[in-house]
Amino acid sequence: MAERLSVAYSPCPNDTFVFHAWAHGLVPGAETPEVTFADIDVTNSLAERGELDVLKISYGALPWVLDEYALLPCGGALGRGCGPLVLTRPDAGDDLGGRTVAVPSERSTAYLLFRLWAASAVPGGLGKIVVLPFHEIMPAVRDGRVDAGLVIHEARFTYQQYGLRKLADMGEAWEQDTGLPIPLGAIIARRSLGTERLAAVTAAIRSSVRLAWEDPEASRPYVLAHAQEMDPAVADQHIGLYVNEFTADLGEAGYAAVRALLTRAAAEGLVPPLGPGALER
Repeated sequence: MAERLSVAYSPCPNDTFVFHAWAHGLVPGAETPEVTFADIDVTNSLAERGELDVLKISYGALPWVLDEYALLPCGGALGRGCGPLVLTRPDAGDDLGGRTVAVPSERSTAYLLFRLWAASAVPGGLGKIVVLPFHEIMPAVRDGRVDAGLVIHEARFTYQQYGLRKLADMGEAWEQDTGLPIPLGAIIARRSLGTERLAAVTAAIRSSVRLAWEDPEASRPYVLAHAQEMDPAVADQHIGLYVNEFTADLGEAGYAAVRALLTRAAAEGLVPPLGPGALER
């Protein structure tokens, strides 16, 4: 008998909402995985070390792991109107030239979008990049320890509580430039699982998404238990923004968005170039 599947995803509401049914053995005929909760920077590292079978990672980390892992066409996070924001204090200027910017990771989609935007929007060039856990970024900007911060997830809804202002929306810039959705989080599975098991994992995730939509209240205790004291209304906004048609299936637009992001990032020397058929299972 095959070993139990090891799966890692974040405690964020979109992930717990999507994976609730699968993680709790509620998907008929699907094997129930062993779940590890970890923030995206941790799962990126786990994938780069080849640990665990199925992981939610940043699309920004995908090029480093495609030899060992396949991109699955469902369960991840893409969307419109949901990109990372660059925040500053109200009294700061609009020019980031030479300024210190806090980012959640240098192996993240947020960072790639930021660097692609800055290549044209900050002609003087950025200053120092500081990596901080995402929950520390807004306090660091507020307290003047950094000049600006790149924020993700629920920070879109809460940054004004820190007295900060939005300098730029990376997703808005991306969508205006490409017309494509924003690739944020990818679901990957170890290629060595084999064709049949990869297909079964994909089917289980698709079913878990469908069950989450059919009965949203079923996952609510699971979502709120892991939402790090997030306000339930914010958790609902989070799910509404990040769980969408692309979660059920990447589709042509989703794959086009991923290719566009990684091709542009490779041209800027930010990620390794994609090989032929790299996004195929």
